[in-house]
Amino acid sequence: MTALYVLDVPENTPLAAVAAQDPAVTVGRIGPYFAITATGPIVIDRRATGCRHAVWYSSVAGVARGSRITQHDKDALRVEPV
Repeated sequence: MTALYVLDVPENTPLAAVAAQDPAVTVGRIGPYFAITATGPIVIDRRATGCRHAVWYSSVAGVARGSRITQHDKDALRVEPV
């Protein structure tokens, strides 16, 4: 399972909303974080979120064991299973 954690603050809400549009992705909560999970890769398009670069690059709080960030640039955030 692939998991990405993002702090639940208003600036990051669009990121979770865009992730939730993918039927293979589940967005839940663990404490003060959005827990974005999937059995395969998680891909979030930055432009679809409307996030500015500063928010985009500071949005990731962590990934679960067995997951790794393979892309985090101006275009997309991609987390894949190891």
